[in-house]
Amino acid sequence: MLEQRDSLLVFVGEFEIPVEHPDLGYIRKGTISYEYYWLDRWYNVFRFHEPSGELRNYYFNINVPPKFADGVLDYVDLDIDVLVHPDFTYLVLDEDDYKRNAERYGYTEELQARVQETLSDLLKSIDSRNLPDLPELFGTSAPKLRETSQTSLS
Repeated sequence: MLEQRDSLLVFVGEFEIPVEHPDLGYIRKGTISYEYYWLDRWYNVFRFHEPSGELRNYYFNINVPPKFADGVLDYVDLDIDVLVHPDFTYLVLDEDDYKRNAERYGYTEELQARVQETLSDLLKSIDSRNLPDLPELFGTSAPKLRETSQTSLS
C-alpha cells in the first residue's frame, strides 16, 4: 500500500510480465498501475501508465465497498467496468455479465439501483474530468506522478 487517506487506500503495482487483456489490449512489462479503493464507495479505479510514464488509461470497477483488515483488501466485483482513454472517451464494459449475474445471484432491487446510480455518477465524473477527492491526480501528467510515487515509496 502506497498510502491511506481517510477511507481512501492507494496501491501501486508494476506488471512483471506482459499481459494480453481482452479489453485493455497488450499491457507491456513495466506498466505501472495506481489503484484507488474507497472503503465507503461502490467503485475503485486503476490508473495505468506505460513503462515510459505516459498515461495509458483509467479502468473503473463497480463493486461493493471493500473491507480492509490485517493487510487484506476484500470486495465483491459487480462486473460493470468503465475503460477511460487519455482523451476521456470511454467504454462501459461487461453489462451483459452484470445482468446475467444479477439474475443468477438474485441481486436485490436496492443493489441494482445502487449499481446504476454509481455508474451514472461515474460517467458524470468522467465527462467532467473530475474524480471526487482525487482531482490532483486524475488528469495530471505521468512524469509528475512517477516522481510523487517514487518519493512516497522511499
